[in-house]
Amino acid sequence: MQDQTFSYQTLFDFTKSIFKNLGFTGSDTELATTVLLSADLRGVDSHGIARLIGYARLIEAGRANPTPEIKVVYETPSTATVDGDKGLGLVVAPFAMQVAIEKAKQAGTGWVSVKNSNHFGIAGYHAMMALKQDMIGIAMTNASALVAPTFSVERMLGTNPICVAVPGGEQPPFVADMATTTAANGKLEILQRKNQDTPVGWVQNKNGKSTTDAHALKNGGALLPLGSDKEHGSHKGYALGAIVDIFSAVLSGANYGPWVPPFPAYVPMPQNMPGEGIGHFFGAMRIDAFRPAAEFKKNMDQWLTRFRNAKPMDESQPVLVPGDPEREMEKQRLQYGIPLHPDVVRELTALSKKLDVPFPVHNLQC
Repeated sequence: MQDQTFSYQTLFDFTKSIFKNLGFTGSDTELATTVLLSADLRGVDSHGIARLIGYARLIEAGRANPTPEIKVVYETPSTATVDGDKGLGLVVAPFAMQVAIEKAKQAGTGWVSVKNSNHFGIAGYHAMMALKQDMIGIAMTNASALVAPTFSVERMLGTNPICVAVPGGEQPPFVADMATTTAANGKLEILQRKNQDTPVGWVQNKNGKSTTDAHALKNGGALLPLGSDKEHGSHKGYALGAIVDIFSAVLSGANYGPWVPPFPAYVPMPQNMPGEGIGHFFGAMRIDAFRPAAEFKKNMDQWLTRFRNAKPMDESQPVLVPGDPEREMEKQRLQYGIPLHPDVVRELTALSKKLDVPFPVHNLQC
């Protein structure tokens, strides 16, 4: 079966109704919808509306709170720790990033750690909040343990993404949004839906041997850190994932390492958990705390232009700056719609029936 393509507004209205039905109130309903669908717009299909049923299950299981009282529980002029009150990270993370931005306005930089949260969608949305303020934004989160450290067969870390967003002047911004694994778990899920194997270097089996089985994690295997193996630098990917885990969770009081709560609500929670929920970490750096913003953006434009004009190996594939593919994808999908795999449509249809929210039957291409 072919993908079905829906307009952004159609999916927005549907998702907003689902969140409202799940108990979200006020501006949180629209915010959660906007953050979630930003992933689909930018082509990160693994973190978009395909996750909606997973969020619903977390709320139904009592592991996520649709009406959290998010609050700052510790702070200095330039730092803070936020308690997400078990809210979805789709709502908790923008709150925390805004705290970082407000502190940066006063102190030059703002740094916020978060505990007691849940999955926050794509890191890019949160980091990019800083761009409109002439700030550099940083966002990261830990996640449930699916990744084996170099030389290990035990799953100890999550995919633990990092995003850094840097504004340009006339040029589009630099937005590096990446997992610290060779591939995110969501990409495995996409391959599973398509009944395809993974490229070599994405996963290992339960014995630590390389495999291309997209179902390896279900059989005791693990995702691999960025670099895949020691010879290709996996110890560096392992170190990056560990840094995210420490900044996001050890610093905030969230769960870390193998104790991070699993995303699927039906998976048992780890024993003897040391913290509260999932952890995030955010930073905002005011450019004019370092040099005049106009001067910086002039130099940044020069940097961006030079890299985008770097001589390509193949004229059919120009050199890209991080964030370019996602920006172009967003333009296309706003114009032509967002494709959904038949399995995702099936899951969303089942969710719509369960919550008595009509699922759109008309799509942009049949």
